[in-house]
Amino acid sequence: MNIRFYNARILIRKQEKQFGILEGELWVRGSEICYIGDGADVGSVCKNPDDIILWDREIDVRRNLLMPGFKDAHTHSPMTFLRSRADDLPLQEWLNEQIFPMEAKLQKEDAYLFTKLAVMEYLTSGITSVFDMYIYPREVIQAGIDCGFRMIQVSGLNNFTSSLEELEEEYVRYNGYHELCSYQMGFHAEYTTDEKLLTGLAELSHKYHAPVYTHISETKKEVEECKGRYGKSPVQLLNELGLYDYGGGGYHCVWFDEEDIRIFRDKKLHVITNPASNLKLASGIAPLEKIRKAGINLAIGTDGAASNNSLDMFREMFLVLGLAKLRENDAAVLDANEVLYMATAGGAYAMGLTDCDCLAVGKKADLIMIDLHQPNMQPENNLTKNLVYSGSKQNIKLTMVNGNILYEDGRFHIGEEPEEIYRKANEIIGKMR
Repeated sequence: MNIRFYNARILIRKQEKQFGILEGELWVRGSEICYIGDGADVGSVCKNPDDIILWDREIDVRRNLLMPGFKDAHTHSPMTFLRSRADDLPLQEWLNEQIFPMEAKLQKEDAYLFTKLAVMEYLTSGITSVFDMYIYPREVIQAGIDCGFRMIQVSGLNNFTSSLEELEEEYVRYNGYHELCSYQMGFHAEYTTDEKLLTGLAELSHKYHAPVYTHISETKKEVEECKGRYGKSPVQLLNELGLYDYGGGGYHCVWFDEEDIRIFRDKKLHVITNPASNLKLASGIAPLEKIRKAGINLAIGTDGAASNNSLDMFREMFLVLGLAKLRENDAAVLDANEVLYMATAGGAYAMGLTDCDCLAVGKKADLIMIDLHQPNMQPENNLTKNLVYSGSKQNIKLTMVNGNILYEDGRFHIGEEPEEIYRKANEIIGKMR
């Protein structure tokens, strides 16, 4: 579609982690942004009569804010089926006694339906792409495509599900499969994946020059047990096995020591923090200030609805800031603009979405409209800090992915009615009980 947004305020990047507000228009042609400006220089787009754009829609933004969509850099979309099912338990008990047994009951077609439910929640939170890990990648990817949503899948290889052969087959199949999806190499965690599998994955990473991602150093117990098995931390083990030779990153990264941070810095790896999940499971608070000072790219994830239970980027941004300040006992640690960068560009870089990192001509039209005509956005002392400190899902007026509006003013445009998705979801849960 060709869509003209006018009378808009537009969030643009002035420097790497500094934002500015431009007043004017933003044009979308197909899946890309083709113009941003005050409307006085449209000749840069329409240089001759053949360039005239026929608009499918012209939207008066009413001086609300257009900004890049949030990037949820770690999640497990189908785990919406476990929302509020296994709460108030420590991680290992939660995982082994509740989550794994319930997942054994989940059918592939169920994963497709519960991914659609997750996509709806992402859209209401202004999330335009996710970095998803789950045992049924085919169903998750297809659900994203059918909804028109951008879905990057990462392998959850472990001792109990999948195999190196399946991982390689999926890696080849889903890279280039559809413009809304791609596939990255990864595995669930060191404690669920034996050394033989890890060595095989390292060989695949070298074969394709591919980055590798995993849950890592999420709990103190995980790190201590890895040291008991191998005499080194999970980060140090994976580095020695060659799993990080072509980049990648880690989810959680709560119990990092100085050597772990050095390895992530030197290998140019990404840290994806998940504050709400780590709080709920009492895993700890990640040392984000030390990681940031080391020059490591930071991104934010919600984790799955089983451990969060809300897929809400506004809540995550606030927790990133608040917990970092509390951990360091310093109210000046981090800045709201840095956290906004983490939730947008930082996530895009961690996911390999370099064409979705900001609003600029030639970038993908993955954007959201923030309703500034709400009390929590007033007065306008500082719009970007309002977003991080006081913003909420109530401010998401519109979510666009790849040039298509998937959510607008409380209505979804994903090819299926919400109530039908809810009905099917509860029917499946009823059969599992």
